[in-house]
Amino acid sequence: MSRKDEVLYGKNNSDTEINNEEPEPEKRDMKKEILRFLLYVLVIFCITFFILHFLGQRTKVSGSSMEATLSDGDNLIVDKLTYRFSDPERFDIIVFPYEGEGSDNSFFNKTYYIKRIIGLPGETVYIDYNGNIFINGEKLEENYGLQRINNPGEAANHITLGEDQYFVLGDNRNNSSDSRFVNVGPIEGKKITGRAWVRIYPFNKMTFLTDK
Repeated sequence: MSRKDEVLYGKNNSDTEINNEEPEPEKRDMKKEILRFLLYVLVIFCITFFILHFLGQRTKVSGSSMEATLSDGDNLIVDKLTYRFSDPERFDIIVFPYEGEGSDNSFFNKTYYIKRIIGLPGETVYIDYNGNIFINGEKLEENYGLQRINNPGEAANHITLGEDQYFVLGDNRNNSSDSRFVNVGPIEGKKITGRAWVRIYPFNKMTFLTDK
Protein backbone atom coordinates (compact mmCIF):
# COMPACT_ATOMS: atom_id res chain seq x y z
CA MET A 1 0.00 0.00 0.00
CA SER A 2 1.44 3.38 -0.97
CA ARG A 3 1.85 6.20 1.50
CA LYS A 4 -0.84 8.07 -0.37
CA ASP A 5 -3.19 5.10 0.10
CA GLU A 6 -2.30 4.95 3.79
CA VAL A 7 -3.06 8.62 4.23
CA LEU A 8 -6.39 8.25 2.49
CA TYR A 9 -7.16 5.11 4.45
CA GLY A 10 -6.35 6.90 7.67
CA LYS A 11 -8.61 9.78 6.76
CA ASN A 12 -11.44 7.39 6.02
CA ASN A 13 -11.03 5.72 9.41
CA SER A 14 -10.91 9.11 11.06
CA ASP A 15 -14.09 10.18 9.27
CA THR A 16 -15.82 6.98 10.33
CA GLU A 17 -14.86 7.48 13.96
CA ILE A 18 -16.06 11.08 13.99
CA ASN A 19 -19.46 10.16 12.46
CA ASN A 20 -19.98 7.40 14.98
CA GLU A 21 -19.32 9.55 18.00
CA GLU A 22 -22.28 9.81 20.43
CA PRO A 23 -23.93 13.21 20.97
CA GLU A 24 -22.39 15.36 23.64
CA PRO A 25 -23.98 15.04 27.12
CA GLU A 26 -25.30 18.61 26.93
CA LYS A 27 -27.22 17.82 23.73
CA ARG A 28 -28.68 14.63 25.20
CA ASP A 29 -29.83 16.54 28.29
CA MET A 30 -31.42 19.23 26.12
CA LYS A 31 -33.42 16.63 24.18
CA LYS A 32 -34.63 15.06 27.41
CA GLU A 33 -35.70 18.43 28.78
CA ILE A 34 -37.62 19.22 25.58
CA LEU A 35 -39.37 15.83 25.71
CA ARG A 36 -40.23 16.33 29.40
CA PHE A 37 -41.67 19.78 28.64
CA LEU A 38 -43.77 18.50 25.74
CA LEU A 39 -45.05 15.62 27.89
CA TYR A 40 -45.91 18.07 30.70
CA VAL A 41 -47.85 20.31 28.28
CA LEU A 42 -49.72 17.29 26.93
CA VAL A 43 -50.68 16.10 30.42
CA ILE A 44 -51.90 19.58 31.44
CA PHE A 45 -53.92 19.86 28.23
CA CYS A 46 -55.55 16.45 28.81
CA ILE A 47 -56.39 17.26 32.45
CA THR A 48 -57.83 20.67 31.51
CA PHE A 49 -59.91 19.16 28.70
CA PHE A 50 -61.24 16.45 31.03
CA ILE A 51 -62.20 18.97 33.72
CA LEU A 52 -63.90 21.40 31.33
CA HIS A 53 -65.67 18.71 29.33
CA PHE A 54 -66.76 16.31 32.05
CA LEU A 55 -66.51 17.93 35.49
CA GLY A 56 -67.13 21.64 35.48
CA GLN A 57 -66.50 24.99 33.89
CA ARG A 58 -66.40 28.62 34.88
CA THR A 59 -69.12 30.88 33.51
CA LYS A 60 -70.17 34.49 33.94
CA VAL A 61 -73.74 35.71 34.39
CA SER A 62 -74.86 38.28 31.85
CA GLY A 63 -78.12 40.13 32.45
CA SER A 64 -80.64 40.32 35.27
CA SER A 65 -83.05 37.44 34.56
CA MET A 66 -81.94 35.56 37.70
CA GLU A 67 -82.11 38.49 40.13
CA ALA A 68 -82.06 38.52 43.06
CA THR A 69 -80.38 35.09 43.28
CA LEU A 70 -77.71 35.89 40.69
CA SER A 71 -76.59 39.25 39.39
CA ASP A 72 -75.00 40.51 36.23
CA GLY A 73 -71.26 39.85 36.40
CA ASP A 74 -71.41 37.00 38.91
CA ASN A 75 -68.84 34.28 38.23
CA LEU A 76 -69.98 30.69 38.72
CA ILE A 77 -68.64 27.17 38.59
CA VAL A 78 -71.01 24.90 36.65
CA ASP A 79 -71.16 21.27 37.78
CA LYS A 80 -71.21 19.10 34.64
CA LEU A 81 -70.81 15.77 36.41
CA THR A 82 -73.88 15.32 38.63
CA TYR A 83 -76.40 14.95 35.81
CA ARG A 84 -74.38 12.10 34.34
CA PHE A 85 -75.46 10.02 37.34
CA SER A 86 -78.77 11.55 38.45
CA ASP A 87 -81.66 13.52 36.99
CA PRO A 88 -82.13 17.27 37.45
CA GLU A 89 -84.40 18.22 40.36
CA ARG A 90 -87.00 20.91 40.86
CA PHE A 91 -85.48 24.27 41.77
CA ASP A 92 -82.02 23.37 40.45
CA ILE A 93 -80.38 26.29 38.65
CA ILE A 94 -79.22 24.99 35.30
CA VAL A 95 -77.18 26.19 32.34
CA PHE A 96 -78.16 25.25 28.78
CA PRO A 97 -77.48 26.50 25.24
CA TYR A 98 -80.00 28.91 23.77
CA GLU A 99 -81.15 27.60 20.38
CA GLY A 100 -84.06 29.91 19.64
CA GLU A 101 -84.47 32.73 17.18
CA GLY A 102 -81.30 34.76 16.70
CA SER A 103 -79.05 32.17 18.34
CA ASP A 104 -75.53 31.54 17.10
CA ASN A 105 -74.55 27.91 17.56
CA SER A 106 -70.95 28.29 16.44
CA PHE A 107 -68.40 26.94 18.94
CA PHE A 108 -67.06 30.32 20.07
CA ASN A 109 -70.28 32.38 19.91
CA LYS A 110 -72.81 29.97 21.42
CA THR A 111 -75.16 31.66 23.90
CA TYR A 112 -76.02 29.96 27.18
CA TYR A 113 -79.00 30.64 29.43
CA ILE A 114 -79.18 30.13 33.17
CA LYS A 115 -82.62 29.45 34.70
CA ARG A 116 -84.34 27.58 37.52
CA ILE A 117 -86.17 24.28 36.98
CA ILE A 118 -89.85 24.52 37.86
CA GLY A 119 -91.48 21.62 36.01
CA LEU A 120 -90.19 18.04 35.66
CA PRO A 121 -90.67 15.46 32.88
CA GLY A 122 -94.26 14.26 32.51
CA GLU A 123 -95.73 17.09 34.60
CA THR A 124 -98.28 19.64 33.42
CA VAL A 125 -97.41 23.26 34.14
CA TYR A 126 -100.00 25.99 34.28
CA ILE A 127 -99.62 29.65 35.26
CA ASP A 128 -102.75 31.71 35.89
CA TYR A 129 -103.09 35.45 35.35
CA ASN A 130 -102.60 36.09 39.06
CA GLY A 131 -99.07 34.74 38.70
CA ASN A 132 -99.68 31.45 40.49
CA ILE A 133 -97.82 28.38 39.24
CA PHE A 134 -99.59 25.01 39.22
CA ILE A 135 -97.94 21.62 38.78
CA ASN A 136 -100.40 18.84 37.88
CA GLY A 137 -103.22 21.02 39.18
CA GLU A 138 -101.58 21.78 42.54
CA LYS A 139 -100.28 25.23 43.40
CA LEU A 140 -96.50 25.28 43.67
CA GLU A 141 -95.19 26.75 46.90
CA GLU A 142 -91.95 28.54 46.12
CA ASN A 143 -90.32 31.83 47.01
CA TYR A 144 -87.69 32.26 44.33
CA GLY A 145 -89.61 34.63 42.10
CA LEU A 146 -88.62 38.26 42.50
CA GLN A 147 -92.06 39.47 41.41
CA ARG A 148 -95.53 38.18 40.69
CA ILE A 149 -95.70 36.83 37.15
CA ASN A 150 -97.51 39.28 34.88
CA ASN A 151 -97.27 37.26 31.68
CA PRO A 152 -97.84 33.48 31.89
CA GLY A 153 -97.06 33.13 28.18
CA GLU A 154 -97.70 29.68 26.71
CA ALA A 155 -98.19 28.27 30.23
CA ALA A 156 -101.59 30.01 30.37
CA ASN A 157 -102.83 27.11 28.21
CA HIS A 158 -101.17 24.33 30.23
CA ILE A 159 -97.89 22.78 29.06
CA THR A 160 -97.43 19.04 29.42
CA LEU A 161 -93.77 18.12 29.44
CA GLY A 162 -92.30 15.19 27.54
CA GLU A 163 -90.28 12.40 29.14
CA ASP A 164 -87.02 14.39 28.91
CA GLN A 165 -88.31 17.95 29.15
CA TYR A 166 -88.00 20.56 31.88
CA PHE A 167 -89.90 23.81 32.37
CA VAL A 168 -87.60 26.63 33.51
CA LEU A 169 -88.13 30.17 34.73
CA GLY A 170 -85.83 33.04 35.59
CA ASP A 171 -86.14 34.25 39.18
CA ASN A 172 -86.72 37.76 37.84
CA ARG A 173 -90.03 36.57 36.42
CA ASN A 174 -91.00 39.71 34.51
CA ASN A 175 -87.59 40.20 32.96
CA SER A 176 -86.76 36.70 31.77
CA SER A 177 -86.90 34.81 28.49
CA ASP A 178 -87.74 31.27 29.57
CA SER A 179 -89.99 28.26 29.00
CA ARG A 180 -93.11 30.43 28.93
CA PHE A 181 -92.12 31.66 25.50
CA VAL A 182 -91.77 29.80 22.20
CA ASN A 183 -88.21 30.99 21.52
CA VAL A 184 -87.08 28.95 24.56
CA GLY A 185 -89.83 26.49 25.40
CA PRO A 186 -89.26 23.33 27.50
CA ILE A 187 -85.62 22.29 27.78
CA GLU A 188 -84.50 18.80 26.85
CA GLY A 189 -82.51 17.13 29.59
CA LYS A 190 -79.85 15.87 27.18
CA LYS A 191 -79.06 19.47 26.23
CA ILE A 192 -78.50 20.72 29.77
CA THR A 193 -74.85 21.68 30.22
CA GLY A 194 -74.92 21.36 34.00
CA ARG A 195 -76.14 22.92 37.20
CA ALA A 196 -74.85 26.11 38.78
CA TRP A 197 -72.81 24.84 41.71
CA VAL A 198 -71.06 27.73 43.43
CA ARG A 199 -70.65 31.47 43.00
CA ILE A 200 -66.97 32.33 43.26
CA TYR A 201 -67.10 36.06 42.53
CA PRO A 202 -67.73 38.67 43.89
CA PHE A 203 -65.77 37.30 46.81
CA ASN A 204 -68.13 38.79 49.39
CA LYS A 205 -71.00 36.83 47.80
CA MET A 206 -69.32 33.43 47.50
CA THR A 207 -71.90 30.74 48.15
CA PHE A 208 -73.09 27.30 47.08
CA LEU A 209 -76.12 27.40 44.80
CA THR A 210 -77.22 23.79 45.16
CA ASP A 211 -79.05 24.24 48.47
CA LYS A 212 -82.80 24.22 47.93
